[in-house]
Amino acid sequence: MSDAIRTHDSLPPGVQLGEGAQLDCADQTFKRFFSRRRPGLVLGPRVVVHTWTAFSVEPDAVLEVGEESVLVGAQFMCGERITVGRRVLISYNCIIADSDFHPHETMSRREDTIAISPQGDPATRPPLETRPVVIGDDVRIGVGSMILKGVRLGRGVVVEPGSVVTRSIPAGLRVAGNPARVVREP
Repeated sequence: MSDAIRTHDSLPPGVQLGEGAQLDCADQTFKRFFSRRRPGLVLGPRVVVHTWTAFSVEPDAVLEVGEESVLVGAQFMCGERITVGRRVLISYNCIIADSDFHPHETMSRREDTIAISPQGDPATRPPLETRPVVIGDDVRIGVGSMILKGVRLGRGVVVEPGSVVTRSIPAGLRVAGNPARVVREP
């Protein structure tokens, strides 16, 4: 279904919509949604998901988005767990990833590439290093930002556009840059 609001009946198995949630879908929205969890994706009450948002969720992974959050073209890459709090705003072209989705060591990287090639066997992939991402309530993430594995954003954090967040940020701070640094304290 392209560029349409999905109903509960047309969602992939494992997707749970809260009361009043709105979901604009495009072809890429669930193209890489592979979670076997029930649920594997939870969109809380009154969550708004605009077109261009994509949920890439691995078979054993879980992604949860808290009530009244707004996703405007965010790209989620979830290998284990991503938790988004309440009233969070995530803008266009933001990437939230709890894994690098490939090994760093040369031989493991080679094995991984062979395993995921068209003639490969995905069951032979080396294990991926994942670390959950937690985004607190009332966080705002600006256009083109990246939130990387293991990051926790405290309540009310503001991530300026284009920032790359590689470490956890305490509540109430404003960060910017690559890597993101504190630019304003509460």
